[in-house]
Amino acid sequence: MRPYENLLFGGESASSKAADLGRAALRVFMGLALAFTHGLGKLPPLDGFVEGVGDMGLPAPGFFAWMSGLAEFVGGLLLAAGLLTRPASLFVVINMTVAILLWHASDPFGGREKALLFGFVGLMYLLAGAGRYSMDALIRRNRS
Repeated sequence: MRPYENLLFGGESASSKAADLGRAALRVFMGLALAFTHGLGKLPPLDGFVEGVGDMGLPAPGFFAWMSGLAEFVGGLLLAAGLLTRPASLFVVINMTVAILLWHASDPFGGREKALLFGFVGLMYLLAGAGRYSMDALIRRNRS
């Protein structure tokens, strides 16, 4: 393949250093954005948020409001670090699924867009893992 063909059409494997650098950049940005622009404001949950969680029909709305805030804040920080990436991603995906299906149920697509983006990026990390530039990879290398 000619050099420009690689630039235009790809050729990097999913496990290349460049692919893992891109994966790390997205993970750090997404994790910090989720933690600080969404999760931090939910901790501790304000009365209005707890009431909204109750209005969705979930039992123990105080508990689930805390779980939502923790999933976004702690989950976002863990994603940014690439530490316990798959479990953190699972909680993010569950939280975003609830947000999409219940919290934003009557919203147009634009109202659901952020939750969909966070949810699908979380799904990618759940399935693919954090990559070589992560705490998970460092721990894995040190255990071998």
